[in-house]
Amino acid sequence: MKAPLAGIALMLGLACTARTGAATAPPLPALPPYAGAYQPSGVDEMGWWREDDERERKLAASTLVIPDEKLTAYARQALCNTVGEDRCRSVRIYILREPTFNASMSPNGTMRIHSGLFLRVHNEAELGAILGHEFGHFESRHGVNHFKAHRSSTDVLAWAAVLASISLTYQVRQTYHDLELSIYGSFFRFGRNQEREADGLGIAYLNNSSLKPQAAAQVWQNVMAEAEASARSKGLKKPNFNRIAFTASHPPDGERAATLSALASPDGATRDDGAARYRAALAPWMPLFLDDQVKLNDFGASDYLIQSLAADGWTAGLWAARGDLYRTRGHQRDLVNAADFYARAIALDPALADAHRGLGLSLLKTGQPSEGLKALRTYLDLKPAATDAGMIRMMLPQEVTAQ
Repeated sequence: MKAPLAGIALMLGLACTARTGAATAPPLPALPPYAGAYQPSGVDEMGWWREDDERERKLAASTLVIPDEKLTAYARQALCNTVGEDRCRSVRIYILREPTFNASMSPNGTMRIHSGLFLRVHNEAELGAILGHEFGHFESRHGVNHFKAHRSSTDVLAWAAVLASISLTYQVRQTYHDLELSIYGSFFRFGRNQEREADGLGIAYLNNSSLKPQAAAQVWQNVMAEAEASARSKGLKKPNFNRIAFTASHPPDGERAATLSALASPDGATRDDGAARYRAALAPWMPLFLDDQVKLNDFGASDYLIQSLAADGWTAGLWAARGDLYRTRGHQRDLVNAADFYARAIALDPALADAHRGLGLSLLKTGQPSEGLKALRTYLDLKPAATDAGMIRMMLPQEVTAQ
């Protein structure tokens, strides 16, 4: 397997060269042959698998796991559509209610998907790009390789520290500090190169699938746009998406977007991206995932995500989520906007109880008590057993609550 993976790393380097002015397009990465079911070998790997098996046992019983068979089955099918049915058989997927952009895969075949990922990809091809990247780590055995590299690095430093402690000269101590920086730099660079290799495998999977491979680059375009919106809302400078920090564990987002764009097969540009399947599978969960995102208190990022999800058309749920976002920030002008967003949600779905609640609270705070109380009464009519029903009833005039 090492020769094809080394070839992928070379292709990634060629893609970087193409971005700096080379006239020829880089060769597309080749997909290594599937080696079949894998069992750990060696003390390190077998020990790692045992630890992963125990972590998975605890994970399966965790309250963070979303116990929705349909959603999990869809995520699995998206992975299978990306990497192939033969490869995905060994994977067990757990979806965690965690509103951040992340997914990971353990050496024993455990894949974890954070719920926040589903807000940041807009179709099955984009989801497949992320899951394929994580599967690339798994197929390349990056976990145990990273562990061995870390152990080797720290072993060298430990012995160097012992030797440096014996000498009292400044020159020896300075040599030790230089060695420390060099080893740590090499270790972080090793991690970044593993990420590049996983990116190469991920795009190779998509190129050989029925999904649109250009979606891989779009994911990182989305991530950069979200980060820029977040920074702008906070009054911060635009992030530098091409800078590599010394301790960075991943390549910069700008590099990843450009490289994946260069390595995507042009023949795949007209393929299906699975957007309709994706929207149908995620529809029942979007209100909860959006609510979790709003509670992160990152106005710029949340507003960007809501608007990007609405690119194919606004829904009642998206209008209501944007109303929640503006009402949560709480400036008077935000409350006026929130009331407008809730009204738009109600126009699309008059039975959306939470939109009536948000509208009522927004109107009460902008000096429109009659309309606000009316909206709150409608909320209680639609959702009489709501967890906050008692509190809302206390806000209404006494004659309304009398039985």
